[in-house]
Amino acid sequence: MNNTEYNPSIYDQDLDRNQANFQPLTPLVFLERAATVFPQRIAIIHGHFQLNYHDFYHRCRLLASALAKQGIGRGDTVSVMLANTPAMLEAHYAVPMCGAVLHSINTRLDAAAIAQQLTHAETKVLITDTAFAEIIRPAIAQSNPALMVIDYADPLLFTVDKCAGERLGSEEYEAFMATGDSDYVWQMPRDEWDAITVNYTSGTTGDPKGVVYHHRGAALLAQGNALTAAIAKHAVYLWTLPMFHCNGWCFPWTMAAVSGTQVCLREVRADAIWSAIVSHKVTHLCGAPVVMSTLLDTPQEQRPKLIETVEFFTAAAPPPERVLSEMAAAGFNVTHLYGLTEVYGPAVVNDWQPQWSLLPEVEQATLKARQGVRYHALEQLDVVDPDTMQPVARDGKTLGEVMFRGNVVMKGYLKNAAATEQAFRDGWFHSGDLAVIYPDGYIQLKDRSKDIIISGGENISSIEIEEALYKHDQILAAAVVAMPHEKWGETPCAFVELAEGCSVTQEELITWCKSQLAAYKVPRYFVFEAIAKTSTGKVQKTLLRQKAAELADAL
Repeated sequence: MNNTEYNPSIYDQDLDRNQANFQPLTPLVFLERAATVFPQRIAIIHGHFQLNYHDFYHRCRLLASALAKQGIGRGDTVSVMLANTPAMLEAHYAVPMCGAVLHSINTRLDAAAIAQQLTHAETKVLITDTAFAEIIRPAIAQSNPALMVIDYADPLLFTVDKCAGERLGSEEYEAFMATGDSDYVWQMPRDEWDAITVNYTSGTTGDPKGVVYHHRGAALLAQGNALTAAIAKHAVYLWTLPMFHCNGWCFPWTMAAVSGTQVCLREVRADAIWSAIVSHKVTHLCGAPVVMSTLLDTPQEQRPKLIETVEFFTAAAPPPERVLSEMAAAGFNVTHLYGLTEVYGPAVVNDWQPQWSLLPEVEQATLKARQGVRYHALEQLDVVDPDTMQPVARDGKTLGEVMFRGNVVMKGYLKNAAATEQAFRDGWFHSGDLAVIYPDGYIQLKDRSKDIIISGGENISSIEIEEALYKHDQILAAAVVAMPHEKWGETPCAFVELAEGCSVTQEELITWCKSQLAAYKVPRYFVFEAIAKTSTGKVQKTLLRQKAAELADAL
């Protein structure tokens, strides 16, 4: 796609934009439409609590109005420290309805990291779940003791007349909402380029990276989800994905677009997931591979039989063949997605071709391991040589960097012009992910640029080794990093987490890898332990590299 020089034509004469024919794109209108067309349709379920679209919309307008009365408006940041609860869904609409920007905090962060985000985002109001009081109290003290704090007491945590946690602010959520005007005329964005949310990437301590989303991108990605995931009208979505993670991949807005039902889940527990799927006839859910493991760890006799196939969307590492087979047997169809915080969450999907279903399971698993092709909402996706900026050969072998271009790429990094410029150099968003692209246009990740292992001048993909290890029936999780080596510079070091009750030796795994990989790619060192992950479920490879370096020093 080339941008040709613009020359006015007859179709540019007296055909200007005006209020009647042009409105800024925003996902906020999805809720208004659902409340108008399907007011009695159940929008939210949380335990025994249910909220229809009429009341959901009403409450969002009240909250937006209450915030506006406090002087909160365009460009102000409202931070929330909330679990997957109705209040979190209300914040996704109410905050931008008054023109403000929503900042969803990772509920697993420590106080120092939260304080850093509150300060960097210049937060004006914080809505926080009382259950998180212990971690939020010092975060407020370290950032802004005068911050306006609104306490949300989750009804599910009430015990008689007491709620878990404690209040930290002068305002209680329901009482504060009640100060709003039920007739409040909420604000459309002045421009679809206006910020709607800010999401902080992992490891923001030294160089804060607040990824700014705009209304246009949020609206397009939300609709892209519906197309990609084939989400029909009135679908039922279960919240196993944290809503703080890329705004729940924009699904809080997607589900209103299809007037669907969102089932909140405060904790990801196998019993709660299975119960919700059956009780509410869940059609879709998303999550990291750990959610699949949680489901599959449930003994067969305790699993309900699913009448309809449930669509499960996962990102991160490709699911091993064993997991895909077990999920299918349990009643789930797994679709592999790929994206980054900078592209609103998922922007690439392994769009399944019907003829692939006729292939043997091993071949199907190989195809499912690919990240796939671009979302409908993404204009361009390619694997490019970062030095020449030319697309690599579509041979499934030549390594390049995954690059994105389109309307679901972030505005940039908040107050970090240098990082923004670096990320957008040469007119593309540089992901930092290394991949190959096949003749059919499907891409497959091979590594992060910083995670590639260079041994004796040869590039070794840690992902390729991990995929080989995942095929071993006794391995639950695997992560491979570079270990310093006196002769080769670097050599692969594998961290392995075995399935419960299993036992395997290093020698046995070396033999296994030799049957799957070229000899120079086989790890010579294995560490058997639970693999450290970040609060969003990503493997902490930085920590693993440190451990590998310490191991090398000790050898």
